[in-house]
Amino acid sequence: MLVHGLLTNENYRWDVVGQYLFDPRVLSGVGWTLILTVAAMLLGIIMAVLTAVMRMGTNPVLRGVAWVYIWFFRGTPVYTQLVFWGLIGVLYPRLSLGIPFGPEFFVFNTYDVINATVAAILGLGLNEGAYLSEIVRSGLNSVDKGQWEASTALGMKRSTTLRRIIIPQAMRVIVPPTGNETISMLKTTSLVLAVPFSLELQFVTNAIGNKEFLPLPLLIVAGIWYLFITSILMVGQARLEAYYGKGFDDESPSKPAKGMSKRQQAILAAGTVKADPNLEVTP
Repeated sequence: MLVHGLLTNENYRWDVVGQYLFDPRVLSGVGWTLILTVAAMLLGIIMAVLTAVMRMGTNPVLRGVAWVYIWFFRGTPVYTQLVFWGLIGVLYPRLSLGIPFGPEFFVFNTYDVINATVAAILGLGLNEGAYLSEIVRSGLNSVDKGQWEASTALGMKRSTTLRRIIIPQAMRVIVPPTGNETISMLKTTSLVLAVPFSLELQFVTNAIGNKEFLPLPLLIVAGIWYLFITSILMVGQARLEAYYGKGFDDESPSKPAKGMSKRQQAILAAGTVKADPNLEVTP
């Protein structure tokens, strides 16, 4: 019934959908949506790693700064934050570089530095960093503490241990939720209207639909593009999960050996002994 309705209901106006699916304005909106998604996620990942490491450190000042950042950006709606970034020039008409309470070396007009694109990326990225920080922290905590102790015993620095040993193992836990956050960010870009930023996909299709008095077919156009990009991101996420899951997820259940009793097969399935008992050498 659903498929029959999709094909026969003339109100869907599939001819209009086909007409605007590859319209240059729509393609430009797709490009800007991807730019906002990638830039905001990069900023969010940088902030997440920094604040997660700060919260796990021993310096109480850094831990407090990270906690306040996460508390503030998780505690307020992203739409409110975007509106704030769009109006930041009202609070600070000019920005300057110099010595606090001293001379100013460079002075900028706020809206020349934080234009609509920068405000949209800051609003999305800083908000995303607060959520990703908890994901990164949980991933780092999932690595056995013995890894830290072993690397310290070998004389490795904390930063080297984090970069070469802890983070590669934590990625297996971090990648799946980060993939979900990326897909969520793709759709959250539609909120940058609050900045206001008027070049992303949802705003462009809404504008064309309202102009032509055909909102429904243009909503379908936007939906098709979001589904297409989400599908590509899901494939990329699956490949990343497979890459970082090497050595963890590729263990296939052993086949029951011929002539073994059910109890022996259950012991082998438990994974506490070798599949071939002859490989065990008892001195």
